[in-house]
Amino acid sequence: MPAPDPDSHSPPTRFAVALFPGFQALDVFGPLDILNILSKQTPLSLYILSATLDPVSTKTAASGHSVSQAVVPTHTYAESPDDIEVLLLPGGAGTRDPENVREVVNFVRAAYPRLRYLLTVCTGSAVAAKSGVLNGRRATSNKRAWEWAIAQGPNVNWVRHARWVTDGNTWTSSGISAGIDMMYAFVADQWGEDIARALADASEYVRNTDPGVEPFAGGQRNGVAKYKKGERGEG
Repeated sequence: MPAPDPDSHSPPTRFAVALFPGFQALDVFGPLDILNILSKQTPLSLYILSATLDPVSTKTAASGHSVSQAVVPTHTYAESPDDIEVLLLPGGAGTRDPENVREVVNFVRAAYPRLRYLLTVCTGSAVAAKSGVLNGRRATSNKRAWEWAIAQGPNVNWVRHARWVTDGNTWTSSGISAGIDMMYAFVADQWGEDIARALADASEYVRNTDPGVEPFAGGQRNGVAKYKKGERGEG
């Protein structure tokens, strides 16, 4: 079943974030805080998904963290709402363990045909790539985990020199803080640049508005133009 046409509706209002043990905190909380502020003027809803309803920690036994935070899910993957329009998929140390993200991979594969948009941050794109939903699409990931990330999706057109990449209804960002720039760009795409600028000003955040400016990639930049449904470029 093909993914819904992202240009056929008004801006989305129903968001979800897919969590797993060892998710990167800023991958989640950076983009979500933008939605928090946006929801003061535009009603939104948010579902927090995980394999169980137990609190989900930002650390795992193997991650090496001595400080962590935990988030309480609202739904399990097995009982997730069927009206999710936008799914946010973070990265983090927990993505390296296949068993740790097995249910996430399965959920993304099953849910993607119903989504209007899939947004990934950092190595969240590697998890999405494992599910197969990025095959044939342009995508990027964390540059410090680049070789591992691209190995998870050999049929993805990976773009190294990109802060974020948009291809149809998939948005993928580079590492950690890049998810904030991507989310502001997503807000600008859906609600307008004036809204995105006002939200960034409210947070005293200096945006990177050029997806091709990626200071952590090294070398020369290449094109990362937004691709609409049915268009493809070379990775």
